[in-house]
Amino acid sequence: MSGELDFVARDTRVKRLDRAFRWPGGRHVAVILNLAYEAWSDGKAPGVGPMGNPLPAGAFDTNALSWGHYGVARGIDRLLRKLDRHQARASVMTSGVLAERTPAVLKRMVDAGHEIVAHSWAQDVIPATLTLEQVKSDIDRTTQAIESVSGKRPVGWISPRGTPSRDGSRLLIDAGYLWQGDVFDDERPYIQTCENGRIVAIPLTMEINDLPHAMRFGRSPRDFVTLFDDLLANVLAAEEESVIIDVTAHCHVFGRPNGAWAYEAIVKTVMGRDDVHVATREEIADYVLKTSG
Repeated sequence: MSGELDFVARDTRVKRLDRAFRWPGGRHVAVILNLAYEAWSDGKAPGVGPMGNPLPAGAFDTNALSWGHYGVARGIDRLLRKLDRHQARASVMTSGVLAERTPAVLKRMVDAGHEIVAHSWAQDVIPATLTLEQVKSDIDRTTQAIESVSGKRPVGWISPRGTPSRDGSRLLIDAGYLWQGDVFDDERPYIQTCENGRIVAIPLTMEINDLPHAMRFGRSPRDFVTLFDDLLANVLAAEEESVIIDVTAHCHVFGRPNGAWAYEAIVKTVMGRDDVHVATREEIADYVLKTSG
């Protein structure tokens, strides 16, 4: 750990890993396989959809709603099969409402060894837009719902859009969380210390993420694989400090046949290497705390 402290909002202290930090086995590259298993509240639709022409103001986007439901209807099963084929475990960002709608899926994920990451109650529940009491209520509701059907209490949290409340870390510590992923200012974890305890901040790196890749930039699944292969090769060859590479597939985006093969190709690559540390976010947090004292 470095001796330098960075001070951020809400009396939170930040302590970052130093240049000598390495992943298990002396590796300096860790890969996290992520899935985003998301849903929207009743009467809400995704803000992003496959159609380029906007609807008139006030019109409900039934197209985007149906498109977003694909992850529940088909995408999650396909991507879990891809992971199981290679005995790979993922960190699955899961909307709390899906504990009510698809309880068997959450139980199956835990039984297969995947980590369920609390992802707010629904995609339209963004902590930065809520009051303090609403954020606390959302954390409690989401946590309890996931635990009640999966049999395991989530220890990690990532907000929709990665946009937390300014009090997010403190509230997650109160709720017993080990780590949170609402940070984008590093490529390796660090420790946040608040007046009520500490929590590991694990940045969600965005370079290999299907949502901006396909929906914002219009790139192909083949580009997704090439982008990962180029990033991994260059990081292994040139980076001297430890980094994380996130590989993220949304069940309603790359859960479809055209994208799922690309996600599986990356899974196969990393599971076949011994110079890359593949881990869930919970395992990353545990290792950081263990090695940092």
